[in-house]
Amino acid sequence: MNPQPRWQGIFPAVTTKFHADESIDAEGTARHIDFQIRNGIHGLVTCGSLGEASTLTLEEKLQVAKIALEAADGRVPVLANVSETSTREALRYIDGGNQLGVAGYMVMPSVIYVADAREAMANVRAMAHAAQRPLMVYNNPVAYRVDLKPEHMLELADCEWIAAIKESTGDIRRITDLRNTVGNRYQLFLGVDDLAYEGLALGCDGLLAGVGCAFPRETVALYDLMKAGKFAEALPLYQWMTPMLHLDVSNKLVQNLKLIDVLVGVGTEHMRRPRLPLVGEERAFVERVVRKALETRPTQYQSVA
Repeated sequence: MNPQPRWQGIFPAVTTKFHADESIDAEGTARHIDFQIRNGIHGLVTCGSLGEASTLTLEEKLQVAKIALEAADGRVPVLANVSETSTREALRYIDGGNQLGVAGYMVMPSVIYVADAREAMANVRAMAHAAQRPLMVYNNPVAYRVDLKPEHMLELADCEWIAAIKESTGDIRRITDLRNTVGNRYQLFLGVDDLAYEGLALGCDGLLAGVGCAFPRETVALYDLMKAGKFAEALPLYQWMTPMLHLDVSNKLVQNLKLIDVLVGVGTEHMRRPRLPLVGEERAFVERVVRKALETRPTQYQSVA
């Protein structure tokens, strides 16, 4: 297996579909993944923050990875997100993912415990050694308070299985700082939806998309236009998407994006408590944003159900 795949393009962090009783909706999850693949996405990640990983058992996360692998049927790489609270559990999850045959992993340097850089890097190395397949390191100090900076990623560059970085600091300057520090050693993915245009303009290799779950073809079109250097053509598309992209950068991103799925007609709002569907003005606001987006949707890029 090539330890350095050229992952690039649109990799949605797919939502996990549930039934009303909070059990996993295997058919709904598979159907939603197939919808995204048919509309041109380049890969996907299961059970990330948007996939409600914190509410799933390890066994359920492996179940979702299996559903995704069967739905993808080799058409795109399936990455499993590893966000366990201990290295011990992370390695147990990776062993299960390896047995299923996932293409690789997106790994959290540390969850809940605010690890320092030495601890976080040791954790990433342990997961890479166990996986023996490509890793994408998810750097999100805003949500998880652990920051692997460019100098830390340079230190990790000798670990052959680390292939990519999902950068979610919210500071777009970090992309250039990473390139200046590590060059092209890693594929760089932008993980903040409403910085997609800026990240691609600065040379990101792809997007870990949230809103792209409901608008995959539109998101792929943005990527294609940016990579072709058609910035002026891409800008109106990005501006059309941006009010919805803001909804991904929220403590209630799951509620927001599952409501978008419903309004677009590609999913349900069922989620695991303590999350509850939006009500009142919060719900009305999302409905207004999506209604306007659907009314002004660019038909030449429209996703096909």
